[in-house]
Amino acid sequence: MSRATSSDAENPKEVVRLIGVAKEYGDVGALAPVDLSVMAGEAIVLVGHNGSGKSTLLSIIAGMLEPSEGTVLVHGQPPDSIYARERRSWLPDTPVLYDDLSVREHMEYTIRMHGGQGDEPIIDDLIKRLGLADREDDLPSQFSRGLRQKAAAAVALVRPFTLLLVDEPFVGLDVAGREALLGLLEEARRGGATVLVATHDPAVISRFKRGLVLDDGHVVHDGTAESLHAYLSADVTHGET
Repeated sequence: MSRATSSDAENPKEVVRLIGVAKEYGDVGALAPVDLSVMAGEAIVLVGHNGSGKSTLLSIIAGMLEPSEGTVLVHGQPPDSIYARERRSWLPDTPVLYDDLSVREHMEYTIRMHGGQGDEPIIDDLIKRLGLADREDDLPSQFSRGLRQKAAAAVALVRPFTLLLVDEPFVGLDVAGREALLGLLEEARRGGATVLVATHDPAVISRFKRGLVLDDGHVVHDGTAESLHAYLSADVTHGET
């Protein structure tokens, strides 16, 4: 199962490009100038403590925040362009869901917004795999944090995309829910999508090919999952994390 759109996913190329991107809130620097290139089909995990800049970085790529300086390109276009928005799916750390739509209605509405009929088999597949079968007709406003996270993940994954941005998706999920979501993210990558995930969970690092560490707005490490494990272990040894 994959919702990657084939026109972009079939040709290896740069999906995200950041050149000197920084973000400040008044006198507070949230993100130092960052240069970053992300290619089609990459699976990248972003790690760092609270306030390190992970959410800021993803929000800028998602077009939800304007950088204070620098250039951001998604498929060669500004992140808030229609072209970029059509190809990008965004799952923020705080799920954004309508109060008056059930889980299934959220998914049907999302598919129709992206040119589908609203009754595609992927709806039933995602509902089953994310453990929402007995809650699909309920309102997410009544859900626990974990159930809301599953519902938001279903909505993000049901639409076509070539870039998937996910911020702290495992908070509140049980083990089965975490494994189901990790499996779906991997399927999206194998289908050609580029996947960027920010997380505090060190147990999932090995499920990704590339890892970035952010510290006080700076990218202090960029390498393989194996090198990321070594970097984090060294930091713990030296009492730096």
